[in-house]
Amino acid sequence: MYNFINKEILNWGAFYKLKIEQSKDERLKSFYRAGTYHDETKLGDIDFVALDFETTGLDSEQNSIISIGLVPFNLQRIFCRQAQHWYIEPEDKLKENSIIIHGITHTDLKGAPDLLRILEPVLDALAGKVVVVHYRRIERDFFDNHLRSFINEGIVFPVIDTMQIEADVQESQNNSFFSLFKPKKRQESIRLANSRARYNLPAYPPHDALTDAIATAELLQAQIHYHFSPDTPIKKLWL
Repeated sequence: MYNFINKEILNWGAFYKLKIEQSKDERLKSFYRAGTYHDETKLGDIDFVALDFETTGLDSEQNSIISIGLVPFNLQRIFCRQAQHWYIEPEDKLKENSIIIHGITHTDLKGAPDLLRILEPVLDALAGKVVVVHYRRIERDFFDNHLRSFINEGIVFPVIDTMQIEADVQESQNNSFFSLFKPKKRQESIRLANSRARYNLPAYPPHDALTDAIATAELLQAQIHYHFSPDTPIKKLWL
């Protein structure tokens, strides 16, 4: 069992109450009213939702969300029938190098709604659950910046970052007592596919928002099984 230090500690319950008062948009107020879990809640008692964005680039201030995939799950099941996927009209232009990565073309995005038109169902799917992502700088930063550009108000919520967990696992293994007597291991890749391979999870085609959301959900289930337990409090993992 590894001891990880949460470097972004925040009283999320108090923060949500404050955001209810401060938010002007009713959709955001409704999201925050749904609340979140007490930080001592056991992982086995939590409803999660895995979230993934495909974007036109990696800069949340210059690039756009073009696809959103999400799937609810808990430690026992992934609820694929409740999974949702949307294409989003980008605010900037599709670039050839990003099309090569995610395979989303102008044809796929023809007639797609902008983020505001699907904001309510997206927030409804996330409300009251713990959001799980693989690399939080994409989903959390893009969502926050895009809402600021549309409604002059951003969004902040706790996440579990499976990439961060994998980085912490490797750091803990390299700093363990027994590692002092072994050659220093080179850090392995913590990309989604490489992280999944270490738990013998199947390989999925990458860069599809819904597939990556399902892959992230499976990865967290495996990480908790190997490194934590259903009794671990959520405060150990969320950021």
